[in-house]
This record gives sequence, C-alpha cells and structure tokens, in this order.
Amino acid sequence: MRAGPERTRLPEDPEKKIIPVGRAAPLFSRLRREGKRIVFTNGCFDILHAGHAKYLRKAASLGDALIVGLNGDASVRRLKGEGRPIQGEADRAYLLASLACVAYVVIFREDTPARLIERVVPHVLVKGGDWKGRTIVGADFVHARGGSVRTVRFLAGRSTTSILRRAAGAGRNSQS
Repeated sequence: MRAGPERTRLPEDPEKKIIPVGRAAPLFSRLRREGKRIVFTNGCFDILHAGHAKYLRKAASLGDALIVGLNGDASVRRLKGEGRPIQGEADRAYLLASLACVAYVVIFREDTPARLIERVVPHVLVKGGDWKGRTIVGADFVHARGGSVRTVRFLAGRSTTSILRRAAGAGRNSQS
C-alpha cells in the first residue's frame, strides 16, 4: 500500500520562510491542492512594531498560511522617499519570517504586489484599514477567483512614520 502524497509542512526556520518570487507559484499551488487556505498581505514593514505584529496575527487568523509580500529596497525608496527604507530588505524579510504567524515572505521589486498576487492566488487578500474605500491592488483578481478581500484595523498611533518622527524629535531635544 502506497502512502498518499506528502503534505507540505510549513517551515519554522526564518531563513526557509523567505522564498524567491520564482518559487511562489508552484509552492502556493501545492498548498492550495492540499486544502490550505492562503492569506496574502503586503507592505514595506520598515521598522517592525506592535501595530505590524497585531495586524499580521489578525491576517493570519483568516486562513492556514499567511504569505507576506515585502517591498524590496528600491520599491520602498520610490514609495516612501530618500532615506527609506531604514532597514534593508534582507533584515526586514528575516524579522517578518521570524514571526510564528507568518508562513512565507516573498520580496517583490515592483511598486505594487499585483504580479505577485497573481502568482500566489490567495483565498484572502488583506490590507490595513487605511485602504477602506480605496482600490486595493489585486482585489479584482482575487474576487474573480472566488476569493475575498478584507481590511484589518491598525493599532492606533502605531506606524513607522510616527516612530521616525518621534525619534527625530527626541534627537533634536537631546542636542540642546
């Protein structure tokens, strides 16, 4: 008697959770065939903070495998301006992959995750509550494949931008 196909076990080692874009389609296709509900979100995640952690845990609760699309360094610079990102993509990816709620991290180079979403084909696409009422990239694609789009409220007062502003202010105060 032959055993059935081996089921994909989600990795625990952060370095094994960071996968190249080219491996995304076959890996996530396999997870779908195994009946895993795939959740996708994306962002810069420049300075990981409690708001990110709470958001990612909520997103992960919507399925079996949370995939995080991470903007590469050049993409962050185009979106956020010179001086960003504060941390390089390798460090940001490793920090995200170290979170138990994150199944995989995929770094993408474009300004939007549209092409990555088409490779992942998530059951659930998640964005932060600040996107409510705005066009969410990939929403039409996900809906056309029977998936859903959810927004998750942010933890009030927590953002990388607000952290940087406070740090800049503290730096000015300490020079007096």
